[in-house]
Amino acid sequence: MTKHDSVGSRADARLAGLERPEPGDAAAEFGSWGSDAVAQVLQDLGLEFIALVPGSSFRGLHDSLVNGLGNSNPQMVVCLHEEHAVAIADGYARATDRPMAVALHSNVGLMHAAMTVYNAWCDRQPMVIIGATGPVDSHKRRPWIDWIHTSRDQGALVRGYVKWDDQPASTEASVESVIRAHQIATTAPFGPTYVCLDVAVQERRLDAPVKVPPLERFRTAERPGAPSASLERTVAAIGAARRPLFLFGRMSRDQADWDARVKLAEAAGAAVMTSIHNAAAFPTDHPQHIVAPCAEHRTQEEKDIVAAADLIVSFDWLDLAGFLRSCSGEAQSQTPVETLIISCSMDQLVANGWAMDLQALPAADIPLLAHPDALTHQLVTAFDGPKQGSEWDFSGPHWTSWLPVEPEGDREDCISLGDFAMSVRALGDAGDTTFVRLPLGWPRTACRFNDPLAYLGKDGGGAVGIGPAHAVGAALALRNSDRVVTAVLGDGDTVMGITALWTAAHLDLPLLVIIGNNTSYFNDERHQEVVAVARSRPVANRWIGQRLTDPEVDLVAMARAQGFDGEGPVRTAEGLRAAIAKGREIVRGGGRYLIDARIEPGYAGDFGLKPIED
Repeated sequence: MTKHDSVGSRADARLAGLERPEPGDAAAEFGSWGSDAVAQVLQDLGLEFIALVPGSSFRGLHDSLVNGLGNSNPQMVVCLHEEHAVAIADGYARATDRPMAVALHSNVGLMHAAMTVYNAWCDRQPMVIIGATGPVDSHKRRPWIDWIHTSRDQGALVRGYVKWDDQPASTEASVESVIRAHQIATTAPFGPTYVCLDVAVQERRLDAPVKVPPLERFRTAERPGAPSASLERTVAAIGAARRPLFLFGRMSRDQADWDARVKLAEAAGAAVMTSIHNAAAFPTDHPQHIVAPCAEHRTQEEKDIVAAADLIVSFDWLDLAGFLRSCSGEAQSQTPVETLIISCSMDQLVANGWAMDLQALPAADIPLLAHPDALTHQLVTAFDGPKQGSEWDFSGPHWTSWLPVEPEGDREDCISLGDFAMSVRALGDAGDTTFVRLPLGWPRTACRFNDPLAYLGKDGGGAVGIGPAHAVGAALALRNSDRVVTAVLGDGDTVMGITALWTAAHLDLPLLVIIGNNTSYFNDERHQEVVAVARSRPVANRWIGQRLTDPEVDLVAMARAQGFDGEGPVRTAEGLRAAIAKGREIVRGGGRYLIDARIEPGYAGDFGLKPIED
């Protein structure tokens, strides 16, 4: 994504006036303390923001950021929970492909944030996490508090799901460590890194300033392309295929990369699939986007297309082996599909023995250890004009023409799932909406993503309570873009993380939040139903221990307590459409709005479809 020019922008003007420090004594020269050097590195690395909940273990760094750098570049993003701090950085990276910094207070702050660190790891999102510990030298610890906030090998708490961690023992080592952490986090495949600073090192007076080296000599390497021999084999395979299938998975938000994917698919005559698990990677309205974005379960149409393909090219498709197994019924690792497979991914570089997010082992006839967007540009260069001989038929009615032609009708005291989904989908039709999140069970046919910022994907780690913070991070990233940043969340996810919305109000970020509220942890109701059926026990009891009633949670009141306006419960489709229209205008004007939409229990799936022309 190309960042919009922030000069004179309304959002940056508001941020520039937020929490400005008083000028200090000129004699208190910046650079005299260990933490000053760390703060300078963060600024020189170009990190715009640092999300944090204040903590004494990094009070030295906090002072350097405020009284040394003037709380600017990076500017503090104050949060109400450490989980929110990491998830906001995750949401920011989803929209920009760039890292934020995060500061976490000692062992307790890191333990608070561990779930969202794992989620960022599974998302393959870059961020530089600055941790801290009480004095490593026990003689320097204050009684009680410094002892309980000091851990031996603190990075071990997250080592299984960060790309790299370190605990430097000097100011000079701290400078190098932060530079390395940024370099590793921003090298594909992306991921979080963690640097734990000793409070004593931060608060040490320096005999002489510690130099920050010229960072242009420590740049991140260019994303790697495929080697020439493998590229030639790939070009030949695509050229010989009559029914190539491209699976576009984890790709960048860059418009030039998006355009290259479209150009390549057209040149190769390939059918294209994308996944609702990942951010938008190809225009859903394009004739070659042959089915709706793939969701949790395979449709017969998806299975038929995979079976018909004579070449499958995976561009870092999430869980390629599992996807093909669910299409063919075979255990892909032991009995791979017979179709020729080209798999482009760098994900094996971050595989380890702790996290099982690497998924099942996929077979590949041409494995490419390359960045999927780098490969796309290589292939665009290799193909000169449309390839002849594609046997796919893209001339028939597109799946986007099979949509409900009339409302399903309201249910008793709530909105039907189909009407809820289509009302939300209509919000994106103007082309200036960014859907940060869509809830579990979202109907594939309600997806319309025609630019790289139309949709930012699901949470890779299946974490809970992070949707609101993801929304805040995306709103922060897109504050100057004139996009209507919208999060469509479940009620369970919202109640767990709703205090993250305070940070959006504090930073005066425009944001629309729409809650599909069925007053239940409904996914777990379904799990209890499965168990009850397997054990011949009453399915009618599945709701016990799941419902958010007696009393119902007042989400609008909670949102207002965080500085949002809102309305609800909205119980009719007509009321929802009116609320969305109002919310859109409020957000376009720089405000924040939350809508509590009461929906029927269940998952919409591919609801009530019939062709528009009928």
